[in-house]
Amino acid sequence: MSGRLFGVGLGPGDPELVTVKAARLIGAADVVAFHAAQHGRSVARAVAAPYLREGQIEELLVYPVTTGTTDHPGGYQGAIDEFYEAAAARLAAHLDAGRDVVVLAEGDPFFYGSYMHMHKRLAHRYPTEVVPGVTSVSGAAAAVGRPLVERDEVLTVLPGTLGADALAERLAATDSAAVMKLGRTFPEVRQAFDRAGLLDRALYVERATTDRQRTMPLADVDPESVPYFSLALLPSPLTAGMPLPSRPAAGDGHGGEVVVVGLGPGSRSWTTPEAADALAAADVLIGYGPYLDRVPANPRQERYPSDNRVEAERAAHALELARSGRRVAVVSSGDPGVFAMAAAVLEVAGRPRFADVPVRIVPGLTAAQAVAAKVGAPLGHDFCVLSLSDVRKPWDVVLDRLRHAAAADLVIALYNPRSNHRPHQLGEAQRVLLETRSPDTVVVVGRDVGGPEEHVTVTRLGDMDPDTVDMRCLVLIGSSQTRVGPSGAVYTPRTYPG
Repeated sequence: MSGRLFGVGLGPGDPELVTVKAARLIGAADVVAFHAAQHGRSVARAVAAPYLREGQIEELLVYPVTTGTTDHPGGYQGAIDEFYEAAAARLAAHLDAGRDVVVLAEGDPFFYGSYMHMHKRLAHRYPTEVVPGVTSVSGAAAAVGRPLVERDEVLTVLPGTLGADALAERLAATDSAAVMKLGRTFPEVRQAFDRAGLLDRALYVERATTDRQRTMPLADVDPESVPYFSLALLPSPLTAGMPLPSRPAAGDGHGGEVVVVGLGPGSRSWTTPEAADALAAADVLIGYGPYLDRVPANPRQERYPSDNRVEAERAAHALELARSGRRVAVVSSGDPGVFAMAAAVLEVAGRPRFADVPVRIVPGLTAAQAVAAKVGAPLGHDFCVLSLSDVRKPWDVVLDRLRHAAAADLVIALYNPRSNHRPHQLGEAQRVLLETRSPDTVVVVGRDVGGPEEHVTVTRLGDMDPDTVDMRCLVLIGSSQTRVGPSGAVYTPRTYPG
């Protein structure tokens, strides 16, 4: 017998608004599927997390494109249709094997939900049940404390993608309305309310029912701060003039903490969902200026950029803010535990006055992994990681460690290879390595991997030109076994010759 397909609505965001039936089905399912944009963070999975159990199969369905462009020959629609077909095939494989599949949907599965595309492709082939959920419209009405409609009033639900003229015409013809799909459509939505003469009545609700909920008059919203999970609400005209419910101020109602967050080496797609959640939940962001610039601005959050040479001061500032009840995210590039802020924060946190401040570390993809993946698998066997910076250790210690790593025939990842203040040191390191390594040793130089100026070079140790390397580079020195395959891929075999 085939498995059963369930489209399960999760409600608007608060896990406690998941229905009893939805929670039961999520916990019992063999397979739990959920959608996400290319960053990989699934709002649906985060809401359902309290109801998941150990050992379940998870199917992450990542959209190939959302608001960006695509080189698919069928354009946006072609890419999306191909994605839905492939996603349905993945779920069908589980259903054919007799496994029950729950597809998670924010709000209600049939209310602008992604689940409906799976339903169209699978419901006629397998036993299927749809479990309704509380919609974001209901959640938003509760958040602002306003009835949507009274007596014989008419409620209209509209997508913000209609355009200003069409929206204004429909808004003018209804008693109350909810406009979905904001984000980049917000300027036209606001314009539509203004043209309809309703801007003074319109309200804005962001991430309704969650701990990041925000409500305010629509006219007061900064367009640059509007996420996709928000809506514009025109409540019943009989409620005009009612004040919005108050919300706790930032830092109230929760204990402070410091979270040291790794962004990954460059691309936003390399920032983990856990890191993104930690950044989004923070009241305050602290970090080296260029790293903070990689985090999208949110007017709810305070930001404190600083120079890269004041790690202890930055850590103390974060811990002091956390003592006052703030959620503080200390931002690092790559992984915070690899030549970055995690050690600095934990060292300062050891002082007696910070004994009661919680500190946790959220890992990130580090540069050595990113560069290695670009060329193949040079870290496939034993390797070590060294920094060529002598700011916090003597240069002769660096060279001594380099000699031992070279003699041990380890693959070596070199961080901080060459700066304006120490332009000679990579050349010295190269000469030390050549004392025991062949000039033919494979070397990979990755610059700005994951960033807009990404460039990766595969060369030989004897041919490496230190003058082409800077602080935005990472250098991988192969072992005696590292090789370049026929396709150009670099790899180190997992078996070492006996």
